[in-house]
Amino acid sequence: MGKSLIIVSSVTYAMKARDLLLRHGIRGYVQRVPRTAETGCGYGVYVPNGADAAERILRENNFRILGRLGEDDAG
Repeated sequence: MGKSLIIVSSVTYAMKARDLLLRHGIRGYVQRVPRTAETGCGYGVYVPNGADAAERILRENNFRILGRLGEDDAG
């Protein structure tokens, strides 16, 4: 299983995303995104398991995903 950091636009959206994922049985943790040339600075939701499902749930609920860092996950 992979680990991923799903990048969103603000800490507020990261907290809302974490809460939505928890309601769907997926544990997530708000984290500051490491500064890179691609991401700049921002926040994301670290998802230790089920990152693909988490990203799908967020997109279905109209969250704007700016990117994803980490390992790919088929769960």
